[in-house]
Amino acid sequence: MDSASLQPLLARIADALERLAPPADAALELTADAYVWHPEGAQLEPIPSVNRVAFDLLVGIDRARDILLENTRAFAKGFAANNALLWGARGMGKSSIVKAVHAKVNEEVGGTLILVEIHREDIPTLPRLLQRLKDVPRRCILFCDDLSFDQSDQSYKSLKAVLDGGIEGRPANVLFYATSNRRHLMPRDMIDNERSTAINPSEAVEEKVSLSDRFGLWLGFHNCSQEDYFAMVEGYARAYRLSVPEDDLRHQANEWAITRGGRSGRVAWQFIQDLAGRMGRAIETR
Repeated sequence: MDSASLQPLLARIADALERLAPPADAALELTADAYVWHPEGAQLEPIPSVNRVAFDLLVGIDRARDILLENTRAFAKGFAANNALLWGARGMGKSSIVKAVHAKVNEEVGGTLILVEIHREDIPTLPRLLQRLKDVPRRCILFCDDLSFDQSDQSYKSLKAVLDGGIEGRPANVLFYATSNRRHLMPRDMIDNERSTAINPSEAVEEKVSLSDRFGLWLGFHNCSQEDYFAMVEGYARAYRLSVPEDDLRHQANEWAITRGGRSGRVAWQFIQDLAGRMGRAIETR
């Protein structure tokens, strides 16, 4: 096959490669408020409508909510702010707070904040994502939900360099928020194993737990009390106009929590969805 006959084929291959790998300045044109990062082809997929709970409905976790709000406000205004790790009990609104705070601050500052979600398994591609975002004129919050690392996972080392270290450092327009059920992002038995088998146990443990130290802001979430649980349920019921007498509402909510084996914000929300369904009502969360 001569070179002339190869030209059309080569042109098609070049076009396909350009579609898979958009130019570096494509990120400069980000106009949506939320995106999901797809490493394949370095794509930022816009999310037109984020699934979130309204800021005012985050009851029982007010302190953590307000601290993250102030940190995010400072960042949106161009002031100093910390990377944040939201850790603790399951279902207590860690990811809900991040999304609600982003929406509230965006309303206050005229949409200058972008929320970019990166999946746990894509953490090794963080440096590529930062390259795409560093020249964006808007400010960006990277969000990783349920971040944790297992024994054989070494990708936490790349995250350490991105958060606080490395020659280039984190771009000034980027902040990193993560949620995790683990305070140090690693299972307790993994840290204990390092302590028992290493030649220098303290150094081995320091290497593992120092990742969480890279987050300047730690927000802990603990199992909620019965009163906090009822406050969540009642807040949702008022917001969605589910007219049920308070005693009856609490009785039903308590039975629901017993069947689920515990109380949390997630359990309260699931009860409200069940209640709304039985009442023939739809719930709009966006």
